[in-house]
Amino acid sequence: MKTIFLAILGGAAGFGVSGGVFTTLIAIGLIPRFAGKTHTANHIFLYEEMVVCGTLFGGLLTVFFPFIKIYEWMGKGGQGGAFYEELLNGSLYAVFGTFTLLLFGLFAGIFVGCLALAIAEMLDTIPIFARRSGFRHGIGIAILCMAIGKTIGSLIYFINELFMYGGV
Repeated sequence: MKTIFLAILGGAAGFGVSGGVFTTLIAIGLIPRFAGKTHTANHIFLYEEMVVCGTLFGGLLTVFFPFIKIYEWMGKGGQGGAFYEELLNGSLYAVFGTFTLLLFGLFAGIFVGCLALAIAEMLDTIPIFARRSGFRHGIGIAILCMAIGKTIGSLIYFINELFMYGGV
């Protein structure tokens, strides 16, 4: 009974969080804005479906990570042969894992950056800052410098493994 209750509670919490994420994306108009900027409004339903599929895939991968064994899927049962052996040695698996991690990091970073800029633009903080400070030209450079600073800070954080020690 306890397990059933926890499963229902976890599912309800997941639906609540995903509802909040999708509501935020709809409220700030991120997907229609992307479609407008790229002049691909005829593909807006595809964009929305990709956001939903990405969220579902990411959620499933996060929850069921211990049970997902990609290296077993690629050649278990004698069908993989030398490929399976090289995969288990680690070299091919490490390359595949590194490439996947880099690809995921790139897309996650793009998403978070666009979401932050969309929220900032929705609040009109950038134009207000520009008017009050008399900063008319070079706003793009200022935003680029902020992004580069954030990237360098993140790299320092992860390369030095500061997340292992609570941030300091």
